[in-house]
Amino acid sequence: MTGWRRLTSHRPYRLLTCTAAAGALLMTGCGVLPGASGGSREPITVVTWAPGGSTGPDSVNMAGMTAMARAYARWADNNGGLDGHKLRVVTCDEQDTSIGAGDCARRAVSEKAVAVVGSYSRHGSSFMASLEAAGIPYIGGYGASDEEFTSYDSYPVNGGQAALLAGNAKQLARSCDQVSVVRPDTLAGDGQAWLLNTGLKEEKRPAPADIRAAETATSYDEAAGQALEGAGKTGGCVTAVLGDRTPTFFDSFRRLEPSYGNVRISSVLGSVGQPLIDSTGGRNGPFEGAYVTGWYPESGDARWDEMREVIRKHAFGDNRIDPDDTGVQTTWIAYTALKGIVAAIDAPEITAGKVSVALNRGARVDTGGLTPVLRWRFEDMLGSSAYPRIVNRKVNFQVVRKGRLVSEKKGFVDVTATLSEASAKG
Repeated sequence: MTGWRRLTSHRPYRLLTCTAAAGALLMTGCGVLPGASGGSREPITVVTWAPGGSTGPDSVNMAGMTAMARAYARWADNNGGLDGHKLRVVTCDEQDTSIGAGDCARRAVSEKAVAVVGSYSRHGSSFMASLEAAGIPYIGGYGASDEEFTSYDSYPVNGGQAALLAGNAKQLARSCDQVSVVRPDTLAGDGQAWLLNTGLKEEKRPAPADIRAAETATSYDEAAGQALEGAGKTGGCVTAVLGDRTPTFFDSFRRLEPSYGNVRISSVLGSVGQPLIDSTGGRNGPFEGAYVTGWYPESGDARWDEMREVIRKHAFGDNRIDPDDTGVQTTWIAYTALKGIVAAIDAPEITAGKVSVALNRGARVDTGGLTPVLRWRFEDMLGSSAYPRIVNRKVNFQVVRKGRLVSEKKGFVDVTATLSEASAKG
């Protein structure tokens, strides 16, 4: 995560290179899946971007999101389009850089996209200004940048990391006497610790031991020792929110743990997910028994069946798409939202302006239970100074059992009070 508050700004421009999916029209810079013309309703062009993970060892790889967008377009167009409109998806490799994010935003403007849908970027200050100037709504971003929860042109489908941390505090308070939080030694990390502290205080638990750690460390032995000491020998929990460095921390943690007694581990989806659990040994790995807070129902829930069927029939074996991945799931939900908005507009031509008006006037989006029903009217938003655009303040408690993430508690948990309290005093 980036810092909590930043001013938007333009960044230098350079060309991108993207890879088009099989059967898609090749275009300079990005891949395009075109919708055929015909009928009385005009095609809709949207953009989905995400980093492909090809620019360096520390780069985030969320290529499954753009691949999911292409599969969704094939499925939609094989089933009459979106309310009769063919869906044309332009994809862009954001490269996990500010320059790449800005380039993708300018591509959305040049393509006259009606929306940017189901995308990932940590560089909101580099892309949001271009979208705002063109009036292009940003629907269902992953939640990796602060601007997604502050810009008037952003329509998030989840509560971002703030909601996960608020929920994680509530989840840990259910069974942990003392909590240690291991987080980046950054401004964003300060905010993470404050949210956990606020949530634990609400549940009448003591403040967590706040362990600062370097984001780019290759070993976390010192932080692991401090976390174990802070959690105590019995009844304690250690939660780590270090992004893709979280597994590195828990490697260090597991080497030290036997000398300290039994301590439960925890994290949030995005730092720990089913793909990571699988790759680290499943039921025999370090995350067995861990508490995990997520935005959506567990990946084995029947509410994901339609998405899995679309992947099976229309992804053509694209191994970048993992239905257990939170990014892929977010893209699916974002396109589900787009489908609902287009149906609500019910017009021969869809424009960015019409999409924004429909969103602002309170068009309802039913995601089949994967989220609460979504609306983006002013009165639906949290409205706090730190997270004004959050409309979905629900999270899901999960636990790793026999190598699988499963629900620890049925249904969603509302973290509105924690977010409001943390924002008011943060």
